[in-house]
Amino acid sequence: MEVGNGVYFKLMGVVEDLVQPSDTKIVLVVLDGIGGLPVDRERTELEIAETPNLDRLARVSATGLHIPVDYGVTPGSGPGHLALFGYDPIEHQIGRGVLEALGLGLEVRETDVAVRGNYATVEYRNGKPVVVDRRAGRIPTEENRRITERINREIGDLDGVEVKVAPGAEHRVAVLFRFPEPLPEGSDRLRDTDPQSVGKEPLDPVPETPQAERVARVAGEFLRKVSEILRSEKRANFLLLRGFSQKPKMRSFKDRFGLRACCVAVYPMYKGLASLVGMEVVSFEGNTPEDQVRILRKVWNDYDFFFLHIKKTDSFGEDGNWRGKVEVIEEFDRVLPQILELGPDVLAITGDHSTPSKLKGHSWHPVPLLIYSPYVLGGTSSRFTERECLKGELGIIPAKKIMNLLLANALRLKKFGA
Repeated sequence: MEVGNGVYFKLMGVVEDLVQPSDTKIVLVVLDGIGGLPVDRERTELEIAETPNLDRLARVSATGLHIPVDYGVTPGSGPGHLALFGYDPIEHQIGRGVLEALGLGLEVRETDVAVRGNYATVEYRNGKPVVVDRRAGRIPTEENRRITERINREIGDLDGVEVKVAPGAEHRVAVLFRFPEPLPEGSDRLRDTDPQSVGKEPLDPVPETPQAERVARVAGEFLRKVSEILRSEKRANFLLLRGFSQKPKMRSFKDRFGLRACCVAVYPMYKGLASLVGMEVVSFEGNTPEDQVRILRKVWNDYDFFFLHIKKTDSFGEDGNWRGKVEVIEEFDRVLPQILELGPDVLAITGDHSTPSKLKGHSWHPVPLLIYSPYVLGGTSSRFTERECLKGELGIIPAKKIMNLLLANALRLKKFGA
């Protein structure tokens, strides 16, 4: 049935209208890329792993599977996490430039336009650059850092616009243009400067909207100066830009759900995604699950909602290293009792997407989900695995609805209607 825009948005906001204050605490653990496919004797990584604590918890929890974006759609980390945070990943799409900047540790503000870049190799023919290698021979990351530091040192700002360049792996960088005031929507509508093939001249950052004209002028001047700085380099003597994007406009996590939320993560990408929705990023020493649980304990009295992100399940899955993925799952299982000792009213354990070692990448497969609280049926799954979660009371649900269930189990939603 079709409904008007006003009715549609009212339906979308019904849960936020029901939010009520409470002193309950919610923990969301994201084992990145946790879902898998059979890799050894028809068993997935979760089925192979020795996880007595996860399995014990699964037996008294609501279990199921979730679809991060849509059936058959393989999600990136951005859409996968936004859905877990209760944001429709199709409605709130994050541009690649912003994702690249977040992934390299840059803070993205409302005044910024971010873009990802490749150092490239060009030859000058009749005074004009022609691309001969779009990735500059995949220069070593150390060389990237040296060149990027030089650019940051020599450029500074352009006509009152602060420019920051962050080095990535090999030839990749992120560039942030920080304007002195917020930009109108559409200011990121610029064409890429990467011609996408060798033997062609780099393109100009042409604006596709009137709002983007100012950004185009700044980006063009930036590229002109960079080409002068890099001209003496042997391989990385040019910079190509792709994916101009602005910070998406979205209501904060606290405004929507009434939760003081924090993020406990190691990798910049996930800190950035959490900060986009208004979570506070907690700093800590170390990079192991045990280090993360230690800081969780330290800040326990300061927040209502805790997002704890474990990365290496995904990293080993992308490497095709199922044994490494199993080890990370078992490492988390060993610290799980320490989380339970804190006494969360609701504990959810899931992933942002599946990363089967068999595929060496993200996939479209449903993701295992566990919700522990005093108000679940439980007793439907004997382990926290893909096949056992399929038996659970939650069924297969959209990831963007998980926050509804966490709020309900935390007694943070009023009754709907009389």
